[in-house]
Amino acid sequence: QVQLVESGGGLVQAGGSLRLSCAASGSIFGINFMGWYRQTPGKQRELVAGIVGSSSPNYADSVKGRFTISRDNAQNTLYLQMNSLKPEDTAVYVCSAVVGSANPYWGQGTQVTVSS
Repeated sequence: QVQLVESGGGLVQAGGSLRLSCAASGSIFGINFMGWYRQTPGKQRELVAGIVGSSSPNYADSVKGRFTISRDNAQNTLYLQMNSLKPEDTAVYVCSAVVGSANPYWGQGTQVTVSS
């Protein structure tokens, strides 16, 4: 089992920045994918950014150049630095991790609200 706990969400004005954190614990050995998704009512969950192993990160087109995903293996923590935030970035942001080929683990999510 892997436990994921997100933090860092909040209310910010358009153009502002936030940094999300996702602390992983439990059976974290063998995690080969970690990523951030976001969910808004009535929409499918969207992959915002993800890292597979030591490969280059992948980003949704809508956040390229504004968001940066990073992973601190020593702290077992995943980060998402979000700059130049827009109202359309408003969502619940959820951390995910995959061990091997198993089903993904999910955090509880953290709300990000961007006001115009």
